[in-house]
Amino acid sequence: MTTLDFEPLVLTVPVWEDPPGVLRVGAGRVLLELVLRAFKAGQSPEAIVRSYRSLHLAEVYAVIGRYLTNPAPFDEYLRRCDEEADAVRAKLDAAGMTGSVGKEDLLARARAKGLVS
Repeated sequence: MTTLDFEPLVLTVPVWEDPPGVLRVGAGRVLLELVLRAFKAGQSPEAIVRSYRSLHLAEVYAVIGRYLTNPAPFDEYLRRCDEEADAVRAKLDAAGMTGSVGKEDLLARARAKGLVS
């Protein structure tokens, strides 16, 4: 039987913060939450890379590998993202800035301006 003698590998997880409190993956500006939610929804790393062309396959695998090793901090980050989104949505609802214009209304406005046929 053949055995392989690998040296220890240290892998940097390509996650960075910009702006403060918002985590991104790789050299691009793809949000960590988008990558994690896609993975949790059943998308493969290859499918995620196809969706976000600025990502590299090794970056997505590194993030997913780190997530699978200890999901608790990532799940906490996703929970905070959800709370912040809910708060913004509530502010917009209170200001009357959501829900009043649907897709058909927007298309009708665009047609009236000659922007679409």
